[in-house]
Amino acid sequence: MKTLDITLHTQQHVSTLVNITNRFPYTIQLRQGRYVVDGKSILGVCSLETSKPIVLEAYSNHCDALFDALQPLIC
Repeated sequence: MKTLDITLHTQQHVSTLVNITNRFPYTIQLRQGRYVVDGKSILGVCSLETSKPIVLEAYSNHCDALFDALQPLIC
C-alpha cells in the first residue's frame, strides 16, 4: 500500500479524481479522519469534506502511473 495526500477544491477535481482512479485495477480508498470511502465512487468522494486534505491509499506497489496522473491534486 502507498499513500498520497490530495486536495479537492472543486467539483471538477472530484470528477477528475474518480475518472483517473477508475482506470486502475487495484483498490483505491480515500481516508479523512475516521471516514474511509471507495476512491472509485463519485458518491463516496462527494461525501468527504473537500476543504481539508484527504489521504489516498492505493493497494498496489506499482502506483507510479496513478501518482503521475494525480499530480494536479497533490497537496
